[in-house]
Amino acid sequence: MPTLIAGTSIIAAVALVRRCWWEGCAATGVVVATVTGTEALRAVLPRPDLAGAMERPTEVSFPSGHVAIVAGLALGAILVASPRVRPCVAAAGMLWLAFTAGAVQALYWHRPSDALGATLLACASYTLAARLLPPTAAPGVIRRPRALPALILALSAAGALAASAREDSATRPLAFATAALLCSALVWIAVMDRDQQHAA
Repeated sequence: MPTLIAGTSIIAAVALVRRCWWEGCAATGVVVATVTGTEALRAVLPRPDLAGAMERPTEVSFPSGHVAIVAGLALGAILVASPRVRPCVAAAGMLWLAFTAGAVQALYWHRPSDALGATLLACASYTLAARLLPPTAAPGVIRRPRALPALILALSAAGALAASAREDSATRPLAFATAALLCSALVWIAVMDRDQQHAA
């Protein structure tokens, strides 16, 4: 909750400083829709048991609330960031998301599907919010070096591997890190898809 409140406050402050009212409303909407959607889904969706799983991963955990907060805040921050710094904001958000998604799996708080589900919900909220923005307030085209996607994904992979590490298993951390990296890639795809549509 402190992370959610602080992150939303920073997004609102940036929107006020930049005077980008529509983007600020859209960014706040992304965060609220992602977090409330996650809680609503966790309340109604059954969580089937996994054969031979530990106790914690069998509890209701889809989608991951931890990942939803990080993904929602990252995408919200991308919406209010200026085009000049947006690649850096996207990179920081993706690295934070990869680390968080890997960590909650490594701690056995969540399954890989929980992290992916929360990220997909955040990406859907971002896409809807960005499409509803007036043309004058639509996110500007991100000017980025050609090597930036590879660099961001490499950093995200390193963060995912570091957060997913466990001493009791060699194969599980690889699965956790793969899911965490996919979360980061989904965010990049959502942002770049919107960027390309706006450029067209």
